[in-house]
Parts: sequence; C-alpha cells; structure tokens
Amino acid sequence: MTIKLTRLLGAAVVLLALAFPVTTPANPPERHPEIRQALASLRRAKEYMEHAAHDFGGHRVEAIRATNEAIQQLEIALKYDKN
Repeated sequence: MTIKLTRLLGAAVVLLALAFPVTTPANPPERHPEIRQALASLRRAKEYMEHAAHDFGGHRVEAIRATNEAIQQLEIALKYDKN
C-alpha cells in the first residue's frame, strides 16, 4: 500500500513539475536600448571629432568636452536604474 502511495505521489510531483515549468528567457530584453544606442552614437561622434582634419569652426574642443559630459551622465543614469 505504501509503495503504491509513494509511486502515486511521485507521479503527481512529476506531472505538476511538467505542468508548471519554470522558464527564464534565453536573452532577457535589453534595458533602455535608446540610451545604449545614444551612448554608442556619442562615442562614435567623439572618436570622429578627435581624429577629424578640421576644428568644426572652432567648436571641436567644446564639442568633445560636451560629448564626454553627456556620455558620463548617461552612464551614471544607467547605474542608478533600479527597475
């Protein structure tokens, strides 16, 4: 009697486990894709400005400084995301 009960309970556990599988996404969705795209664009623009043959009408140094600040602020914002 106890062997039948043990087998029945074991079968019930297996059926429940199969009925309610725990699934995790293989690749969770990227968080804040717009911010990450902006960071990538800013880094490319900075690289371009640093190696450009001209000074953008005297604005290159200030543009690079502002780009660095924007990159830093976006990185900080991502660090503080708690969601």
